[in-house]
Amino acid sequence: MEKERITFLDYVRVFACFLVILVHASENYYGAPDATDMVGPTSYLANETDRLWVSVYDGFSRMSVPLFMIVSAFLLAPMSEKMTSWEFYKKRFLRILPPFFVFFVLYSTLPMAWGQIGWDTASKDLSRLLLNFPTLAGHFWFMYPLISIYLIIPVVSPWLRKATAAEERFFLLLFAISTCIPFLNRFCGEVWGQCFWNEYHMLWYFSGYLGYLVMAHYIRTHLTWSCTRKLTVGAIALVAGAVGTILSFYLQATPGTLHSTPHIELGWAFCTPTVLCLTSGCFLMMSCINGKAPAFITQLSKLSFGIYLMHIFWLGLWVSILKPVLPTVAAIPAITVCTFICCAITSKIISLIPGSKYIIG
Repeated sequence: MEKERITFLDYVRVFACFLVILVHASENYYGAPDATDMVGPTSYLANETDRLWVSVYDGFSRMSVPLFMIVSAFLLAPMSEKMTSWEFYKKRFLRILPPFFVFFVLYSTLPMAWGQIGWDTASKDLSRLLLNFPTLAGHFWFMYPLISIYLIIPVVSPWLRKATAAEERFFLLLFAISTCIPFLNRFCGEVWGQCFWNEYHMLWYFSGYLGYLVMAHYIRTHLTWSCTRKLTVGAIALVAGAVGTILSFYLQATPGTLHSTPHIELGWAFCTPTVLCLTSGCFLMMSCINGKAPAFITQLSKLSFGIYLMHIFWLGLWVSILKPVLPTVAAIPAITVCTFICCAITSKIISLIPGSKYIIG
C-alpha cells in the first residue's frame, strides 16, 4: 500500500521542477555567443530587454534546487530507527542511480544523432561516467549534492531525533551566517581561516545543503506557527529574497559585455542569504496548502524525477522554435511550459513500461 501523501509537498515538487526548466530556458538568453543550451563560464546579454527578463525569471527561480532538497529532507530525515544505514542507502540509491546512469548514457550518445556532439566528446563523457556529468547534461550537477544528502541522513538522524528546538535553531543560525560567506569573500577577501591552502572555513560543517536538511526537519517537527503567521512571514521572506536575487543580477549584468558567470550569479548561488530567504518563504507559504491534491498534480509529482532527467532534450527543441519568433518576456515562459508538457507526456508514456522505475525513477 502506498504511504499517505503529504499534499503540499506534491505541489512544491511540481513547482520546483517547473522552476528548474524556467532557469534553463532563461539561460538561453545570457549564454556566451558560443554557448549551447546552458550557460558556461562566461555570460553575455544582448540587450536591456534580455537583461530585465533574465533577471526576473531566472532570479526568482533559483529557489528550485533548495526546494527539492527540503522536500527530500522533509520526507526522509530522520530515517526510521528500525532501518540500518545500509537499508536506507539501498532503498534510496536503487531509486535514483539506475535512471541517472541511463540518462547519463543517453546524454553522452544520443546528441550524436543530430550532430550536436561527435564521437570524441561522447567517448570522453562515457569514460568519465564515475567522475562527473556529461558535457550536455550540466543539470546533472544536482545529482551529486542529492547523493551527498542521502549519504549524510543516517549520520545526522540520531542527532535530529533528540535535538531540541533551541539546538536546531542554533544550527540554523550558524547556517544562515555561513550563507553570507560568498558575499564576504567578494567584498572582504578570505575569512574565518580561509586561505590558498585551506578552503574549510570556521562554519564549513554548518554550511551547504545540510542547512536545508535541518531547516526541513525544524519546520516539520518544531515549528508550530498558524497558517496566517506562516503566510505572513513567508510572503515577507519571499519578496525580500526575490528582490535580492533579481537585483543582484540586474545591477551587474551590463548588456553587450562579456561577464564572468560566477561573478554576476553571486546572488543566485543556492546557499546565499538571497536564495535562502526566497526558498524558506516559498516553502512556508506552500506548507499551508491543505486538502487532497488533484490527480494531475499527484501524477506530475510522481513523474518529476523523469521530467528533470530528460528536460534538456526537449528544451533545445523549443528554444529553436520559439526564441526566434517571440519576445523575451513571452519566449522564456513559453519555452518552459512547452518543455514541461512534453517531458510530462514522455515520462508518463515511459512509466507505462514494465521496469520504468529504472528509467525515470
